[in-house]
Amino acid sequence: MNIAFLCIPVACAMPLALTVIAKRGGHGAGKPYDNREPRVWLSDLSGWPRRANAAQQNSWEALPIFIAGVLMASHANVAQATLDFWAVWFIVARVLYAALYIANRSSLRSLVWALALVAPLRLMIAAI
Repeated sequence: MNIAFLCIPVACAMPLALTVIAKRGGHGAGKPYDNREPRVWLSDLSGWPRRANAAQQNSWEALPIFIAGVLMASHANVAQATLDFWAVWFIVARVLYAALYIANRSSLRSLVWALALVAPLRLMIAAI
């Protein structure tokens, strides 16, 4: 089983899950959802739902470098155990990052963001 490849759809699902969390939080705060302008509605949220939306946006930004790292390392025949380790590292770090973002733990969140970035960079370096 290629665990690293399984991590790609998991990483793709993370921003979608964070959007659901943000929308439910906004709706729970008494702000009815506006499907005509969902981005405006999300940008007008406050508190933890706003941070969940920001984590969602950052998850989209992190996705291309992760996918590129996995595909590059796979194409370069990097050892599967190495590939799987760094892919799981990325997923775990990104889940923790989102939780810290929502919990408003900014300093620790930034540290975990950097730790997550290590994974795709390490995979790219291994592929070169």
